[in-house]
Amino acid sequence: MRFTGQGHKLAQRLGAGQDPLLDTVLARTVAHALATELRVVVVTTPALAGSLEQLVAERDVVVLPELDSQGRPSPVGMGHSIAAGVSASGDSEGWLIVPADMPLLRPETMTAVAAALSSYPVAYAQYRGRQGHPVGFSAELFSELVDLHGDEGARRIMARYPSQAVDVDDPGVLLDVDTVADLQRVKAQVSA
Repeated sequence: MRFTGQGHKLAQRLGAGQDPLLDTVLARTVAHALATELRVVVVTTPALAGSLEQLVAERDVVVLPELDSQGRPSPVGMGHSIAAGVSASGDSEGWLIVPADMPLLRPETMTAVAAALSSYPVAYAQYRGRQGHPVGFSAELFSELVDLHGDEGARRIMARYPSQAVDVDDPGVLLDVDTVADLQRVKAQVSA
């Protein structure tokens, strides 16, 4: 079951901060990514782009159009988002895929996965034997990443290349906000 609460799941307040724009699922996820001091490129929709103004430089925000050049709905899905983000940062040494609905994912987890890319083409965070996010890809996989489409994401790339699990003590690698119940769990952990 997907998120059925009022408004977009990424715009949901977590109740931890004074500024409503900086206290959302999206803002917290982006803030944790920025804390890594790695380059952060955010791929988003027009509806959410304005909420990023205080967080990320405009040049590092990729807004996916709602309609294509013929006025048809643009393709959507994780694959399209990954391809757009990688295309916008093609000079990078690698990429971490950090879903924006994971506000408990810790910065040190992201840097640990990024570090593993110096030895492996694909690396991912793992908590207590369970694969989670982020998933990282080295620069050698650029062509395959920019060719992604649909909602599958990069699973087929992970299946074709040696992947390294990076064990972390971070349950946030497994917790995304897909439902109202997920949001309540995240809010409880943020306030604890």
